[in-house]
Amino acid sequence: MSLAQVHHISAAAGDESAEGRFTAVGRGVTAALLAELEPLFAYVLPDGAPHRPTDAELRSLPQAFTYAVLSDGSRAVGRTAPARGESSAPVRFHTHAVHIPVGVPLPGDRLPVEAWRSPHWATVTPAGGASLSDPLGALPPGPAPVREGLDDFAVSRGPWLAAVLSDLRRASEEAAPAGGPVVLVERRSADVARWLGLAAVALPRESAERLTFTTYTRRPGSSALRVVGVAPEDAAAAREAGLRVHVCADRPPVEATGDVWARTAARVWRSRAPELFQEARGLPGDPFAAGPLAVVALCAGVGLGSEERAAAAAWAAERPYALDAKRTGQLVEALTSPGIDDRTGSEFDAVGRLFGALDGRCPAPVTAPLAAMLVTEAVRGGNGSLELPRRDAFVGPEGEAIAGVLGPETLTELESGAGGSRPVARTVQLLRVARLLGMNTRDLLPDVATRLAPALLRETEAETEGPEGPEGYAGPGRPEAAAEAAAGTPGLTVSRGAPGPSGAVRAPGSAGTPAAPRPSGTAGSPAAPAFAPALLELLDEQFDVRTALLGALDRIAPEDPGAVARFLERVALPFTGTQALPHLRMCAEAPGAMTTLGRDRTALWHRILRAAGLSPFAEPLVLRTAAGLVWEDRAPTVEEARLLLEAATSDAHRAAGTWSRLADAALGAPADAEEAEALAHDLLRAFPQEIQGRERAALQLLALCRDLRTGAPEPGWADRVRTLRDRAAPLEPQVQERAFTALAERLLAPDRPGAELYAFVRSDDTDLITAYDRAARTEPTRTRLRTQPAYAADCFTVWTAHPHVGPAWTTTAAALLEEVLRPAVRSMSAELVAEVEETVGRTGSSGRANAFRDWNRSRTLGRLGRRIVGRVRRG
Repeated sequence: MSLAQVHHISAAAGDESAEGRFTAVGRGVTAALLAELEPLFAYVLPDGAPHRPTDAELRSLPQAFTYAVLSDGSRAVGRTAPARGESSAPVRFHTHAVHIPVGVPLPGDRLPVEAWRSPHWATVTPAGGASLSDPLGALPPGPAPVREGLDDFAVSRGPWLAAVLSDLRRASEEAAPAGGPVVLVERRSADVARWLGLAAVALPRESAERLTFTTYTRRPGSSALRVVGVAPEDAAAAREAGLRVHVCADRPPVEATGDVWARTAARVWRSRAPELFQEARGLPGDPFAAGPLAVVALCAGVGLGSEERAAAAAWAAERPYALDAKRTGQLVEALTSPGIDDRTGSEFDAVGRLFGALDGRCPAPVTAPLAAMLVTEAVRGGNGSLELPRRDAFVGPEGEAIAGVLGPETLTELESGAGGSRPVARTVQLLRVARLLGMNTRDLLPDVATRLAPALLRETEAETEGPEGPEGYAGPGRPEAAAEAAAGTPGLTVSRGAPGPSGAVRAPGSAGTPAAPRPSGTAGSPAAPAFAPALLELLDEQFDVRTALLGALDRIAPEDPGAVARFLERVALPFTGTQALPHLRMCAEAPGAMTTLGRDRTALWHRILRAAGLSPFAEPLVLRTAAGLVWEDRAPTVEEARLLLEAATSDAHRAAGTWSRLADAALGAPADAEEAEALAHDLLRAFPQEIQGRERAALQLLALCRDLRTGAPEPGWADRVRTLRDRAAPLEPQVQERAFTALAERLLAPDRPGAELYAFVRSDDTDLITAYDRAARTEPTRTRLRTQPAYAADCFTVWTAHPHVGPAWTTTAAALLEEVLRPAVRSMSAELVAEVEETVGRTGSSGRANAFRDWNRSRTLGRLGRRIVGRVRRG
């Protein structure tokens, strides 16, 4: 079929009055198509081009080779070249184009770019019009001339290859990408055509046919084509227009493209092996997936980077049936080459999947190099995520060779004392490799498990960093954190109190504010740590490791049961077998028990203890584990402490160390918790050697409060309160309030010993006297003053005595006389007042009775009061 040809002569350079015109038009090319074609043929001379060029200068001007798709779906291929004009117009621009109707392929099923070197492009309109042989049909058979020299060109453009091929691939997509054409900057327009030739070979045919282009233009921003070539002087304008610009005539780019297919294609071109593109297209998969091309490249000996090798291994792992035995062997040989030193973790992971796909499908000698590479990387490279081969992968001489090299290294690292800081995944991998290579680890296991157990908790806690962790996880024993997470409230701000008997810091008053245990899954189930799958697989395949590790975890659980519970909630360890593991079973029970029992910490305590399967009398440490799970870093309430104390003997609590929590409960109880005094008394009797120092003095102070209220304390108790307070510093505010209140109430009692009252008054202790003043102003004391004349007389005697002991007492006594006793006496009947006066005289002297009489008659402070206040002021 003969294709219609078109010839066009442009306006003369610099002649604005002249217009271009079509000099020959083939049959079937309509006026509408001509109007659409003419802007495509517009040519603007480069800057600095001579007005009257010589023949050499004329030949050096750029030629615009163009391929475009027209509005009706037809296509046009043409070349615009400078030509010699008349004397008035020394340079004209002649376009020779071929119109290709819709659905008609190019002659010989060629691609448009293959015609750019055709010798039949005319520079003048032929005498016979457009009837001469068209430049497309006259192309010689076989590979088109455009492919000649492409290998050398690709090597010369190596630094730009991957980035340009990546953009040309995107430009060839079915929907034209937004943002305008890809701009290729070359000093010669023929090099732009060579770029298009590289793309035509690398891209699938349908993609290459969508790649419309021109090799030269001065207006890239207004072009509707997908690829345009410009001279270096127009690169800046193209960038300013926001286009994707590749300056291939300048310094090489610094940043590499992330397109793995493009990088693989670039290596194929630099290796001068373009036939591999067609070979790769014969393999299944996406046409722009890097895997098929990387596979054929590796099989052909082309060196690739790590990501490209990983793509080849991953593709082959998904389609092991797509490669014959020869290619499979070549691929394995290329992937395991000893000369490669840039392998990455993702490449090893892909190779591991490939080994899994080939293992059992191919002969052992084929897969043995993959297995050896994986195990070597696991030992020497520290890649803990590798999928290791099966144990029987090393049966025979290959296994013996690998075991002889890697076995000693594996055992040496497992024996290393640095295992405490070694990542869990690394230890797990080494244990699996040791078994894979048939190494005897029986003597090492106890030490390895002892180091591995705390590492499991450390890494799990690190992944759950923060108040609620990455998933909003509060953890057993910290129910208030879960409640705040659910309610959206800020975290608790707990004031730092005095250190408890165990050395931990206690928040004052925390024991009196029980909080609901955390419901499991407050903000979603916590995710398993990264090492969990490998760890569970290790425990499943190695019974001796499972026994040793579970035993080690059970031993450390009492020290931090909350951390163990959080770990077990994220990693479901197998508890099958004959091991008792009481502490692990308690930690595993805690989250579900918290969900079921809510705020009932007493029921939670009993349920967790039952989960141990052992009595606290047989295994005292279960007390510590249960207490840590229920209360973690909080103190129990006094009632809960009673429960703990009665759950076992003092010897069991002493062995478990839970006596310190009981002491925290007593010292942290609110001031109105009466049971705290009895609890303190019992604790001092049960743990006389354990409770020492500040805590002992504070508990003794609480026990003294009990004696002051209910019994007969030993003489000297007024001074003893002060002494114990000083020994217990810094004393919990609620304990001090309870002790001072008990002392003041005892001193205000009618039967208080005079010696104790005198010691109290003589101390002139401001805090104690303030507590006394506060107790004297309470309603029970006021009622007793109004109704009991003897009591009123006694208080008058006390509050008017000892005027010289100190300012704290004298000021307080004067205020109590005026503000407490005077209103009480005034409310009495005359008979009761007379009884008070008589009692004052009988218990004191006639002078004191007269003083009371004078004080009572005075409507103001009175002489006695003025005398007392005056002495204070003079002092």
